[in-house]
Parts: sequence; structure tokens; C-alpha cells
Amino acid sequence: MVARLAAQLEHVVKPSDRLAVGLSGGVDSVVLLDCLQRVARKLRVRVSALHVNHQLSPNAGRWSAFCSRLCRARGVPFASVKVTVERGDSVEAAARAARYAVFRQQSADYIVLAQHQDDQVETLLLQLLRGAGVKGLAAMPPVRKAEGRRQKADESKAEGGRRKAEGKGRKTGHPLSFILHPSILRPLLDVTRVEILEYARQRGLKWVEDESNQDIYYQRNFLRHEVLPVVARRFPAYRATIARAARHLAEAAELLDELAASDGARYVENGTLAVDALRRLPPARARNLLRYFLGSCGVSMPSAERLDEALRQALGAKQDAKVLVELDGAGMRRYAGKLHVVRGGRPLPPNYARRWRGQRELALPELGGVLIMASGTGDGISRARLVAGPVTIRVRRGGERLQPDCRRPRRSLKNLLQEAGIPPWLRERQPLVYCGDELVWAAGIGTDCSFQAARGEAALRPAWMRCT
Repeated sequence: MVARLAAQLEHVVKPSDRLAVGLSGGVDSVVLLDCLQRVARKLRVRVSALHVNHQLSPNAGRWSAFCSRLCRARGVPFASVKVTVERGDSVEAAARAARYAVFRQQSADYIVLAQHQDDQVETLLLQLLRGAGVKGLAAMPPVRKAEGRRQKADESKAEGGRRKAEGKGRKTGHPLSFILHPSILRPLLDVTRVEILEYARQRGLKWVEDESNQDIYYQRNFLRHEVLPVVARRFPAYRATIARAARHLAEAAELLDELAASDGARYVENGTLAVDALRRLPPARARNLLRYFLGSCGVSMPSAERLDEALRQALGAKQDAKVLVELDGAGMRRYAGKLHVVRGGRPLPPNYARRWRGQRELALPELGGVLIMASGTGDGISRARLVAGPVTIRVRRGGERLQPDCRRPRRSLKNLLQEAGIPPWLRERQPLVYCGDELVWAAGIGTDCSFQAARGEAALRPAWMRCT
């Protein structure tokens, strides 16, 4: 099995890649960790382990402690993250969404998961019973590339215009950021559960058992314990043949993605999809493009009914309607002729404020991004003016006013944000830089006239990089 794993990985990973094993403590993930450690030196990769504690079982704490002891004994860097699983129609789906949210936040090149051939078969059958399309029936890909997109930082249009008017000869383009999450890697999809158990026994490995794996209330367990043993009696090679069908469907799904990429060319930009792209296509291709767009934003495929509802609202709602379609852990919104995928954040405290202490980059995850404070001369915020009081980052509280253009009067921030075309759901989380109680700078708008640096003066050039 180790040789097969190495052969799988050598075509995917490169030297110095960081591989984080999704370690539940069960036999599958323990075997995966053992195998990866045995091939890490040859592949020159760095291996760590990540345990997600869903807090659903009374034994959850014991499993986390087991994983910690296992990694400490093996000298493997280890992290454990607790999540709260929302109770709803499907605990399995909610736990998966919480788990993948943790995966997206990791500083790794790959999250390596221990799903195997039996899991692949069960996934395809579950998707078939749910009426999934081609992409769903393709089940789990061996590699799911990192989600990410190149984004522009929000800078002041007024400042760009002022620099141009002053003829300083600098480019006024926005800095770019590439927000990239780890890829998902499943190197055991051609390995059966029986092979994994045999390997664990031969190596003398220890693991924990999740009592919920025996509960046939859960659909996957029902298939595993009640249905597939019956299938095996008549079709003993069902695992290999169904897994092969999944690979055929995956090829078909790739072709549909290529068609969607062609249909969406010029219409998908910075994580948005122009509604006009959907209008010009026949219904089947419009649905295909919408699926492709949602998938590129990391949204799990909605049901056919939900997808049809999203398409209907995108195309049929009135121009000024507030379109919001709830999806798996996200929402699809329409604004200014474009569709956006939005993930809700926790409510901010009413008097939210963060102190800036001179750092070049200030991570503001509660606002969904990073504030860059680059140094320069002659453009941006006057450093000398900032000594008048403590510098803090705040958000809108109502009534703010700003004068980004010295030739025009001071105006309400609300109107400035509307004119800048910033979507309504982002306006409440746009960072504002204050010096004492004076508003200095607003993301997407620019620097107040009274704080703008003079020619040749030491300055700060803020830029807001959205990561979500």
C-alpha cells in the first residue's frame, strides 16, 4: 500500500509541500498518517495532522486526546480545532460543512483525507439516490484543486484621479492578492476498507472506534451495513466496477466544466458571474454555468430544485429586488447585474474597534480580509497627521462623513459607498481608519482631504484585501 500511495502522490505533490492529514483517530486516517510518514522523506514533503472535534459524541474529547498522543509519539506536528455543528435536517451535512470550513483556513498546500474505495462507492450510491447530476455522481475526486481567486484591493478612486491629475507619472492600478485555500487530496480511493484493516493489523497500529459508525439511522451506515452486503453476494466485484463508473462520470463532468468555462468567459470575474451570461444561454447550459460558478466559489452543489430557484431569482427578479438564495453554508446574491456568493460572518459588537500599532499587515478576519498599510511618499495618508491621536480600525455606525476630493464638499459615507458600487452586504464590514475621533480613510473610497499627504511627504497607502 505504501508503494501505491507514493506512486499516487509523486505526480501531484512537489518537494517542500505541506501535507496536513485529516486525522479523526479512526483506522482509515491512522493508516494514512502511517503511510505518509513512510513516504515523506522520499517525496521531501512536510507532514502534519489536523483533528476536527465536532463535539457530537460524548467520546469526542477522548478521540482528540488519542490523536494528540499519537502525533506526539510520532513527532508529527498536531492541531485540534473544535467546531459547533448546527443542528438541522442533516447532522452529517452540517458536520461536513463545519469540517471543510476548518480545512479552508489551514496554512497547508494539501489537506490529505483517508476516504477509500468503499467510501467512494457509498458516495456515488447516495448521490444517485438523491437524484444528483453528473458532477455529483462523479463522487469524490482524487485531487480537488485549491479554491482561490485573484482579487483587487479596494483603493480610493478619488486618490487615483488626484495622482493622475498631479501628473506624478505613477501607475494607479490596484494591488492584487491571490486568496488560496489548501487543495483536498484523497490518495486512497483505489484502496478497499479490507486492505486498510489488514495493513493496520500488520503494522500493529492502534485506533479509536466511532460508535456512530454502527448506527443505521445514518444513510451511509445503512448502505454499508444493510444494502451493500446483499449486493456483494451477487456482485462481488461491485466496488471496482462502481468506482470505475465514478471515474467515467468524472470525465463527463470535466467536459461539462470546460463547456461552462467557455460559456462564462468574459462573464466570470473576481468571484462574480454576470447575469447576462445566463440570459444568453439555453436553460440546460445556463444551469451548467451556474453550477460551475457556485463550485468555483466553494459551494457544495445544491439540489436541482434549489439550483432552479437560484436561476429563477437571478433572471426573473425585478432589477431593484434584494435577491438572496440560501445555499450550503453560503448565500447567492445579485447586485448591479452580477451574482455574488456571500458567506455570513458573526455579528460585530456595536462599538467594534481594533488598534493599529504600525504593522504593515493587519489581519481582520471578523471583517473578512487583511488591511495593508504600505509606506510611500506623496500619496495616501500623511504620517505626520496621524500622531494627533490613537489610530483605530472601525466600521460604520451611522452618520459618518468624508471628503476624499478636496475640490468637492464633504459628503455622507453612505452615499459615497453607494456611488462606489460596493454591495450592500459588504458596506457594514468595510474598514474605516480613524485618528482619534476623526475619520481618516474608508476602504473603497479614499483618504479625507485633511489627512492627505503633500508632495514628497511620508505617507501610508492603505489597501483592503478581501479574503472571503
